[in-house]
Amino acid sequence: MSDRSPSGPDPQTTPHRAGFACFVGRPNAGKSTLTNALVGTKVAITSNRPQTTRHTVRGIVHRPDAQLVLVDTPGLHKPRTLLGERLNDVVRTTWSEVDVIGFCLPADQKLGPGDKFIAAELAGIKKTPKIAVVTKTDLVDSKQLAEQLLAVDRLGQELGFEWAEIVPVSATGGDQVQLLADLLVPLLPESPPLYPEGDLTDEPEQVMVAELIREAALEGVRDELPHSIAVVVEEMIPREGRPENKPLLDVHANVYIERPSQKGIIIGPKGARLKDVGMKSRKHIEALLGTPVYLDLHVKVAKDWQRDPKQLRKLGF
Repeated sequence: MSDRSPSGPDPQTTPHRAGFACFVGRPNAGKSTLTNALVGTKVAITSNRPQTTRHTVRGIVHRPDAQLVLVDTPGLHKPRTLLGERLNDVVRTTWSEVDVIGFCLPADQKLGPGDKFIAAELAGIKKTPKIAVVTKTDLVDSKQLAEQLLAVDRLGQELGFEWAEIVPVSATGGDQVQLLADLLVPLLPESPPLYPEGDLTDEPEQVMVAELIREAALEGVRDELPHSIAVVVEEMIPREGRPENKPLLDVHANVYIERPSQKGIIIGPKGARLKDVGMKSRKHIEALLGTPVYLDLHVKVAKDWQRDPKQLRKLGF
């Protein structure tokens, strides 16, 4: 019988905890979806295209007994470009600074070289507790799930470290997401809250708006484009002369690609694709900011920006 009441620990007797957790895993392991499920609102960009998280998007989970700040890092991978190297540096720095690491491994895919590469890197980070999170459990039967849980346990043993916990979850189905939060919290240091109650993320709004546009632009685009899109929000200004009960926010943003030939892919026949991107992202932006938005989108070419330090700086990397 657990001594915990259904509503969780009693905040009166339990010291408040607060700290940082990050989810790691190879691209497309379900890290962003999990962040969104825990926070209960859309903060991290989710796309079925790997390698879409570029900024450290933090989601904040507020509980009576704790505040869990989720740092969502880009997927670690073997870098092929200067951008790739910078992203990997960001990952390693983040790992050494958080209180707990959640390693996401999809239930429906056998452990591969990518997982072992990351696990070996994790093994080098001695002090930080590591939880193995087996994601996407809604896609497998119980036998396949049991095999994956055993394989994950063995992976830790082979590399000479022990998982603090191994927990299966389905972020899309909401299964065990609360349990995961309950397991992460005790691993945080005792501390008052680090952020005000209403905060869900500490990303500047402009960065989040850019990410929402980028996510919409990635949807349904052929495989050659995932890395080639960067979005910069040039300005967000309230439309002048509007009555107070009917505000409108003008958002001007540029979608940057690397080559002129990619322009047609983003814009689509007779501009249909770009229009669709505008409509989809506008809905999400309005939900995020809680105000009607007029979105002005332009597609521009920034030649080979991923390999050019000056362009990378200009685009925020």
